[in-house]
Amino acid sequence: MRSVRARAALGATVVVALALALAGLAVLLVLRANLTDQAGLQAEVAAREVAGQLALGVPYDRLETGDEEDHPVQVTDEDGRVVAVSKDLEAISGTGTDRVTPAPAPPPTPTPSPTAEDGDDDDDDDGTDSPDPARREVSTDDPDFANGTATVDGDRADYRFASVEATNAAGLTLTVHAGAPLAAEQRAVGSVRGAMLTGLPVVLLVVAGVTWLVTRRALRPVEGIRREMAAITASEDLSRRVPEPASRDEIARLARTTNETLTALEASVERQRRFVADASHELRSPIASLRTQLEVGAAHPELLDVTGAVADTVRLQALAADLLLLARLDAGERPGTALLDLGALVREEVSQRTGDRIPVTVSVAEGTGGLEVTGSRGQVARVVGNLLDNAERHARGAVGIAVRAEDGGVVVEVTDDGDGVPEAERERIFERFVRLDDARTRDEGGAGLGLALARDVAARHGGRLTVTGTGERGARFVLWLPDAR
Repeated sequence: MRSVRARAALGATVVVALALALAGLAVLLVLRANLTDQAGLQAEVAAREVAGQLALGVPYDRLETGDEEDHPVQVTDEDGRVVAVSKDLEAISGTGTDRVTPAPAPPPTPTPSPTAEDGDDDDDDDGTDSPDPARREVSTDDPDFANGTATVDGDRADYRFASVEATNAAGLTLTVHAGAPLAAEQRAVGSVRGAMLTGLPVVLLVVAGVTWLVTRRALRPVEGIRREMAAITASEDLSRRVPEPASRDEIARLARTTNETLTALEASVERQRRFVADASHELRSPIASLRTQLEVGAAHPELLDVTGAVADTVRLQALAADLLLLARLDAGERPGTALLDLGALVREEVSQRTGDRIPVTVSVAEGTGGLEVTGSRGQVARVVGNLLDNAERHARGAVGIAVRAEDGGVVVEVTDDGDGVPEAERERIFERFVRLDDARTRDEGGAGLGLALARDVAARHGGRLTVTGTGERGARFVLWLPDAR
């Protein structure tokens, strides 16, 4: 049962089996009820025929009961005594009494004759009573029905009995129990049940086979996707793609999503490889320079360039810190939730930059309110510092930073009067280890991580970082972060 095809085939078979079983049971019940009602109707007709004869005063031994095998009849009085049965009836059940031998008729009870004073007009001329025709009747109420058995001339069978009451000429209320055979109902139900039991396995086998074949055909592209993914995993070639079916179903969407995932994974792996290669290259230079200076100093102490060694160490430390922060951002580290006043943060950062080549002009919109954001103070301060470092590196004589509320957030704008950023390069400069042609030197151009790190931090805080021109010359870097409110 580890196969989807097997589970689908089994599930479909079980569902169809339950549906057919319930439908078959319903058909059998309805068929049995209809046939039983027909038998009851036949029994009622036979019972009313006999009851009509009793109401007309036909003696018990002269009753016409019809075919005894088709309609066995038993007549009982008010006390439950059997007064008449059909010919050759040997045993009966289901009518309330199983006796089939008529009991002796009780002596008639004399009826008082009316006196002359009564003025009764119902006397005959000879002085005897005449029966009251109004008291001879057959009950019009719905008969009672019951199932039972009867043995007629040695043959025992099941019957549907109908019980009808009738009043004879003597004023006695008699109950006629007449039966109709259930053999036809039993044969029909048995035939239908046998046909269902015979056809059900065949239908279930067909359902299971068709489901297996349809599922196999539907899952064939999935098997192709699995094989290709296994091949990609074994070869580590992320440039390969899984086959996409021409259909527009879920499997085609799965293949398309898988290829999109492979594309994103390939880009991520390539980015990581390039990152590692660039980081190794960037780290090699300060480490080699520092080692050279230390080796020269060890051999010739008088030639030790302490200032250069310190500068290389600082640069190596900054590069290692940038790489560590980028690695943490790539790992999905979430920013903090501290409340930050960007105006105060910017003033504090600028006040600590005592060695800048060009003084920074600070402008904070006062009285507007809403200059607070949430996030990591260290990371946001790092972004501001990187933007100021970039402006100091390219500016000719002016660097400015402004803070204001805008579009439901807080904007930090850093401007310089340098040569600006060509429009074609305004997105590329945010890639890691990218330095433009006029900033290729490591001493002035940096490692090319500052702007990339700044944009990543902005994105992690739900903001954005863009660059535009300032007119004839210069660049404007705009950091937007959502308001804390």
